[in-house]
Amino acid sequence: MKKHKFGLKNEEEIKTYIAKNKLLAQRSESGLYYLISKEGKGKHPSCNSNITISYIGYFSNGETFDSNERLEINMEAVIPGWTEGIQYFKEGGEGILFIPSRLAYGNTDYGSIPAGSVLIFDIQLIEVQ
Repeated sequence: MKKHKFGLKNEEEIKTYIAKNKLLAQRSESGLYYLISKEGKGKHPSCNSNITISYIGYFSNGETFDSNERLEINMEAVIPGWTEGIQYFKEGGEGILFIPSRLAYGNTDYGSIPAGSVLIFDIQLIEVQ
């Protein structure tokens, strides 16, 4: 497996952000952190579900890089951090994903997102088809 040059830096950045904001996030085996703030009552999506989602994407400094009030997308067409993280949500659920760069765009710049960036998403899972 290729060593990711931002790994430890991303981990520290996420931990610092969580501590500074007094959040109780959980860490998955992959290094993704997530916090479910509203449980939701519907079903969990799978890694190939069609979903409708509302989100705001931002960096740990609070700068927003993307948002969408109603995105309909297949889970196979999203970054690995979403594929894993959104499966922790139930339909109607809300929370936050803290995604290290290796589960997003890695060592590559992507539009306004610099290489190696930790991505944070406020997520509302509206529907699982």
